[in-house]
Order: sequence, then C-alpha cells, then structure tokens
Amino acid sequence: MPFIPHTEREVQEMLATIGVHSIDNLFDEIPPELRCGPLSGVPEGMSELEVSRLMHARAAQDAGAVCFVGAGAYDHHIPAAVWELTTRGEFYSAYTPYQGEASQGTLQLIYEFQSMMAALTGMDVSNASLYDGASALAEAVLMAVRANRKSKSRRVLIAATVHPTYRQVVSSIVGNQGIELVELTYDRIHGYVDPARLNDYIGQDHAALVVSQPNFFGTLEEADALTDWAHAQGMLVIGVVNPVSLALLQAPGAWGETGADIVCGEGQPLGVPLASGGPYFGFMCCKRDYMRQMPGRIVGRTLDLDGKPGYTLTLQAREQHIRRSKATSNICTNQGLLVTAATIHLSILGAGGLRAAATASHRNARRLLDSVTRLRGVRQVFDRPFFHEVVLRLDAPIQGVLRAMAVQNVLAGYSLEEYFPELQNCILVCATEKRTEEDIDRYVQHLERILSKLSAPTCPVKPKF
Repeated sequence: MPFIPHTEREVQEMLATIGVHSIDNLFDEIPPELRCGPLSGVPEGMSELEVSRLMHARAAQDAGAVCFVGAGAYDHHIPAAVWELTTRGEFYSAYTPYQGEASQGTLQLIYEFQSMMAALTGMDVSNASLYDGASALAEAVLMAVRANRKSKSRRVLIAATVHPTYRQVVSSIVGNQGIELVELTYDRIHGYVDPARLNDYIGQDHAALVVSQPNFFGTLEEADALTDWAHAQGMLVIGVVNPVSLALLQAPGAWGETGADIVCGEGQPLGVPLASGGPYFGFMCCKRDYMRQMPGRIVGRTLDLDGKPGYTLTLQAREQHIRRSKATSNICTNQGLLVTAATIHLSILGAGGLRAAATASHRNARRLLDSVTRLRGVRQVFDRPFFHEVVLRLDAPIQGVLRAMAVQNVLAGYSLEEYFPELQNCILVCATEKRTEEDIDRYVQHLERILSKLSAPTCPVKPKF
C-alpha cells in the first residue's frame, strides 16, 4: 500500500463509531514492557525524488566490482531469459494460489520446482519454498523436534561450521520455544567436524544433528559418517546444502546408509542476482515419513474427470499455518517470485548446464587458490577438499587489504574475524563460473602489490639538524 488514504477527521470518526478515544486504545491488551516505544532510529520520511536518488546511488556502489565474496550469496551467471520471463505479469503479480481453478499456471510452476528440488537433493518431498536459507534452517530444527518422537530433550546438535548468521537466526527463532542448540566444535587444522571426536555425545538425547555440506569454510564434511553416527544415536539429520554444489556432490538423500532426513538451504544461487543483499528464498525437502510436519505449501498433480492433468495445494490446508499455537508453521505466503526465477533458471540450464556451472566454479576456485598461494604472505588455512570457497590467511591486517582491494573494484573476500576470532587475518574467498582468467590474474596482481605495501617495515624518519 503506497500511502494511508484516511484523513485525521476520518480516523476520529471511525474511532468514535467503535467507542475508543485513540488508536493506542486498540492495543491496550499488550503489556507496556513488551511495546517497542518510539522508533528513534528511523529517519524522517523522504520524497519520491529523494528515495529514487538514494536507491540509484546505492545501486551504483555495486556496479563494476568483480566479486570474489561468497559466504552464502554467490555471483553466478543468470541467463537473460530468466528474469524476462519471471517479470511477466502472469508471474510478477501472482499471489498465493489458493484458488486452484484460477491458478493452474502458478501451481504447475511450483510443482515443477518441487520436482526439481526433490531430484536435486535426493529426497522424497519438497515444499514450495520459505523466506530464506537461515529461516529455512530454523523451520527445519522446529520440524525435527516435532517429528522425532523418540527424543524428549528438545536439544539439537549444530556444527560450528554451519553459517554463523544461520546459527544466530536459528537461535533467535527457536530459543524462546524451549529448544537448546548444542554447538559442535570444529577441527582447527582441517576445518571440519571430525566424527572421531563425537564420543562425548554418545548416549545423550538429542533430537537432531545439523551439518552443512559444503560447510561455511567451503570444505567438505564427512557427511556419510556423521549421518550414520547421528542415526545410531536416535537423531534426525538436517543437511544444509548449496544447491549448485549438488550437481557434483553426493545428494543428501544418499548420505550414509539411509540418507539425511531433512534438507534445506538458500536458493539464491539458482537464478537470483546478488541485488545488494536480497531478497532471497529458502528451500526444504524431507523424507516421506516426515512430510506432514513440513512447513509451507505443497503442490500436487492429479487428473480431472476428463483425464487432463491438474494441480492443487495438497496435504496441508491454509488454516494449518494461521491457527496460532496449533499451527505447524506460520509460513503461508513466501518468496514465490524468486521460486519462479529458480524454476526457469533450472529449466534453461538442465542437469548438464548446472553440472557445467558447478564444475567451472570448482575449477576457477582451484586456479585462484593455486595462483594466490604463490604470493609471499598468503597461505591456505584448511587442507581439505572444497567446492568453490577456501579460507586464506594473509600476513597483513585483513580490513586494510579488503579496503585497498575494493578501491580497485575487487571484492576480495569475506573477513572471518568477527565470527571466528581464532581466524585472525583470514578471509573466505569464492570463485564461480563467472570468474575469468583475467579476473583471477587481476586479483593476484592487486593483492601482491597491496600486501607488499601493508607488510613492508616502516622506516624511521631521520631527524633534521
């Protein structure tokens, strides 16, 4: 809604009609200690002209930079047809398809998306998507606690190698619902969760184990061993995955002897531009045994009385998501437009195209690593297999390096110091299929020059007499 159309006089007339003195009286059942108070951090409103200039200036900040930053959001090639089709009116303005007879196009698209995601992850069922990867993981944790009837602890093991922002979001969402997150430390030498170090948790009651593949450091976890260990302890396994990597890596549905139970992640790599941080969308898949505990919509395919295919929302009614404390989840309307883009993106690429993009990303990451580690003062931190991201330690203050590289229009990586103090002067770098040999050479040349300046000894100034 672009503006509030009611005048002050109209507002007073409505209040008088219902017998209250002010709008605040409508919210008097909320205790004062729960109210946010005045929004002192919100600036004054801006005119349309001012907002337009501001947004153009923000967009210009991202223009022209060569991106070597990953950390959960990736700069992949998006065919031009993807957003030309996605922004057609039929998709661009479509709402939640509750009226099946009028929404067959949208329902079919969602059904195709679910089919693709189920095939990609090796799982039985997919939902229609969630808000983003972090909240998808929070929903997966809630789902695992509901679904694992054998566990009474409401505790979940989560690897420290899971994206730190994801862990924060999960903690914020599930912490007030009596669910405890128990963090698994990682091997400081190899950058993964060593299954041999999990003996302390044997015999304890945990509802689920959360493992990321690849993990936040880009390295590969021992997914098979971790899955089998968790199942032996009576836990469900939640896999957090990069969908592009699944074109090369083992599908979560094939982890260990019986596969992961719930799989989620961020869908941004599938046809969604970086766009200054969003919006993105989350996805979730699971085994058939747990599909009635899955949040969000599920679209099914059937035949009508004339034998023609038709699509409809199935298994879950809308009311399941809006009945307060009895709801499985509050997910009812989600990032459907981005799901549209992802479906078209996957349709255009196909299995071969997705595998080619993943292979090129890994090849470029290897080329970047091989080139940059020849420089003095740069070394690889974790000696483990990786997909398209790797951690580097630099012999120079990391923030100074990143600022200097940004001046050259090179986004050089993601600083790990904030969330991992033990990784001081370390950055996470990423190379996708978009990075050319010239891009990598430019990265190495600028980094070599900047490191030589920042790490050079300071010469004392001779006094003048």
